[in-house]
Amino acid sequence: MNILFSTIIFFAILLSGLIIFKFKISDNKLRLLLAFGGAFILSITFLEIIPEIYKTKTSMFAGFFMLIGFLIQLFVDFLTKGADHGHRHEHHIGEEKHKSLSFSSLPLLIGVCIHSLIEAMPLSDLFENMEVKRALALGIVIHNIPISFVLIGLFMHSGYSKIKSFSLLTIFALAAPIGILLSTRVGNLFNGNNDLFYTMTMSIVVGIFLHISTTVLFESSENHRFNFLKLFSIMVGIGLAVFITKGF
Repeated sequence: MNILFSTIIFFAILLSGLIIFKFKISDNKLRLLLAFGGAFILSITFLEIIPEIYKTKTSMFAGFFMLIGFLIQLFVDFLTKGADHGHRHEHHIGEEKHKSLSFSSLPLLIGVCIHSLIEAMPLSDLFENMEVKRALALGIVIHNIPISFVLIGLFMHSGYSKIKSFSLLTIFALAAPIGILLSTRVGNLFNGNNDLFYTMTMSIVVGIFLHISTTVLFESSENHRFNFLKLFSIMVGIGLAVFITKGF
């Protein structure tokens, strides 16, 4: 299953990059997509991931690692300036755009890669709960699609060619498969104590997801019409998560 999850996430990101080359995604549509994704990952966090964590024998450490995950996402936001949840406006490009972006694009790419690598680690074959892994994989895909849109938009707006922009996106797409592979290698160092490693990795992901989803969901809207559409997107995201996790 390592290969399957890696392939799905990898090509979902690349396909999103190709789409943005052909179609313009407005800020409002991007916010709606982010709201949908934020609601989905928040829902699977509460409905699927957290309950599974507290079934483990090492669940007493869960809160500590959730806090670590939250702090990791704060650091990622410092690097990306919020681009991993749609803040394209934070990356201003003025007259010295090539000079400024050569400085800002590297931490941006590092930040989103750290984020993607860590959140994919629980998809390792070391962990057997396929229901949780499927929900997590779908959440990662849904969340990474708008990130891909933002990255390509920023790279193109900075003056990068389509080939260079897509190459940088490919680096981001490789982060999740590397995270899955790294998880298997690191997990082997726990000498078969997968319970502790599972609690650690999943709790860190919970902390990351809680930071991202609440940031996305509680951002201000521009007008009342968008507020209604955002609420509708959130309800659809929650409904999909409930359907997937509970099978209604």
